[in-house]
This record gives sequence, C-alpha cells and structure tokens, in this order.
Amino acid sequence: MTTVDPWPLPELDAPPTPPVVELAQVARVFPGEPPVHALHPSDLVVAGGDYLSIVGPSGSGKSTLLHLLGLLDRPSSGEYLLDGEPTSGISEARRSALRGGRIGFVFQQFHLLPHRTVLDNVLLATLYGGVPRAERQERALAALDRVHLGHRLGFLPTTLSGGERQRVAVARAVVAAPRVLLADEPTGNLDTQNSAGVLDLFDELHDDGLTLVVITHDDVVSARADRRVRIADGRLVEVGHG
Repeated sequence: MTTVDPWPLPELDAPPTPPVVELAQVARVFPGEPPVHALHPSDLVVAGGDYLSIVGPSGSGKSTLLHLLGLLDRPSSGEYLLDGEPTSGISEARRSALRGGRIGFVFQQFHLLPHRTVLDNVLLATLYGGVPRAERQERALAALDRVHLGHRLGFLPTTLSGGERQRVAVARAVVAAPRVLLADEPTGNLDTQNSAGVLDLFDELHDDGLTLVVITHDDVVSARADRRVRIADGRLVEVGHG
C-alpha cells in the first residue's frame, strides 16, 4: 500500500517559493460614525515552515486579522497573497477553494460533530479539502495517528477529554495537507495539562514542516512560537524571535 505523506516538505533543489502568507498594507475598516479601524495598514510575511504567534488582548483586532487570514473576510485596502496568489479581488468560489484546500482551522470551541465518530469527523474534512476519494481513508487514519488518536477512531467526541477533542480538531485541520494552520485560542478551553499536550503537538507538526499561525491572548502560548507578533488597537508589531 502506498504511504501518503500528509505534510510533504519542499525538495531541496526546488526553485524559491513565495511566502505562504503575505499581507501588503492590509487594512480593515468597518463603516460607521465614526468608522472603526479594526486593522490599520499592516505588513506581515509568513514563510513556509514558520511558527508565528499573534498575541493581543480582547478587542485588539485578533478576530479581524483571523478572518482576513482565513479568507472569511476581505480587506478594505491592501493585498493578501496566499502562496503568492492575490486574494482580495478573486471570486467567492475561488476563495472557498483556497480556504478548503490550503488553510486548516483550529478553534477554541473544537466544532466537532457530536454524533459522528472521531474518524467520521476527520473524513468529512477531506470532502471539502479536495482530497482524492481513493486517498481519503488513508489520509484520515494517518492524520489521527499523527495526533496520537489512532486508538480512538470509533469514539464519539462527547466521550473524549477536552485535549483529545482538540487533537481531533487538529487532525481534521491538517488532513488535506494545508499550506498553513490557523489556530484561534487553541488552548482557551483546556486545563494546564491538556494545553501543554496540544502545544507539544504543535511543536511536532512544526518540526514536520507545517506552517503555523497561532492567535492567542496568552503570553505562555505565544512564547512557544519561533516568531511573535503583538497586536494592539489594530496595529501589528513584531516583538521577538525564538
């Protein structure tokens, strides 16, 4: 049986590739009296294999930035390039295809289907991620094995611990081999032990070559990344490298 590598690394002799994520003077303004400048014109480059955290308090613009990075919203000005492809002017169908095939999402609330098994939850993600039908089962099994849940395939999410549910969510997010994993407060609903387990998993995925962007209010979570960007009042400032 052919083994499918869910996170293939680029070949050493491959030509230079564009950044996975590039924001060029991207801003988001919500109309009103006065208008709300949720994100001031910002530049950000995330190369393949980077592990970046974006840290800031509630109301700082984190959610706005997440929606822009995840192609869930369009900037008011500037350009967002995903794998070198400009996205601000493309159709909704193309944005949906990019979102399903190149971006993996992990949320604080897990968003698992409670009446479907662990394996089914991950398999369903292959339908939207463009995974060929012949590879879906193998990809799902490989992803669950990678997050150390190969022994929980037939369990329902309601029978799992919070840490296990978040691991299922991570498997679902990476099963289609996305170019970038966006994690929004991924430890927000977890205790200290389970939080550490999820962050250890992120370290493993990063070591495998996956690009991660973690959005959080927690400085402890932020410190696990190799690069850290702070957002406050809709302004991005890089604050450190690991």
